[in-house]
Amino acid sequence: MAFEPFMQLLRGIQGKRVHGGIGGIQNSQQMAYLRHLQKEINKDDALNTPLDKLKVVVFDIETTGFSPERGDAILSIGAIKMNGLTILEEQQFYSLIHYEDEIPQEIVQLTGITNDSVREAPPISNVLMNFFEFVQDSTLVAHHATHERSFMQYVSSKHFKTLFKHRIVDTSFLYKLIDRDFDNVSLEKLCIENNIPIVERHHALGDAKMTAQIWRIYVEKVIELGCETLNDVYNQFARI
Repeated sequence: MAFEPFMQLLRGIQGKRVHGGIGGIQNSQQMAYLRHLQKEINKDDALNTPLDKLKVVVFDIETTGFSPERGDAILSIGAIKMNGLTILEEQQFYSLIHYEDEIPQEIVQLTGITNDSVREAPPISNVLMNFFEFVQDSTLVAHHATHERSFMQYVSSKHFKTLFKHRIVDTSFLYKLIDRDFDNVSLEKLCIENNIPIVERHHALGDAKMTAQIWRIYVEKVIELGCETLNDVYNQFARI
């Protein structure tokens, strides 16, 4: 996969963008190339890679609300890499994201993210470019991934004029195989159930780190069930 040329293109786009997006791109060939490479990112064999060898990036976002279509925005992204069952502590990503409006007070209290801090932060197009470079061709993992997926799809379409096609695996595919009574269980409860210290909750990087520990534990458990790959996990999940 030609990932470095993809990143060079994104950097060129960034240089041409107007503030808040890349609406200034006029070259349709560049846009077509960007879309082609976005498709290429997803032509991998992650579904059939052994879980104990699968490269993943566990990530989390903090947002102003739950609906990007109604104007809610991403305030921060945090992520950490894993190689199989190994959490790569030295390979982390975190960034606040520029936001001009007033953050709802309940979100400030929940996350600790202030209006002053995000007004000094880089624009989302820059942050996403750096995040994609960090992720490269790894599989994404998130806890209750519908939230992350909806925002990433929206901002990818808005700022890069292309679909967001990275695979995002929801932790629920694993923990529901182990405990059928768990239904949309909170990150806190999973941490308590598995003796994981709750540290920096509602901080994107803190939540990503705790989710990585959850992922490691439940990967070990589903392997014991006989699931060797994500394909096995999905097939087993379809039967419950």
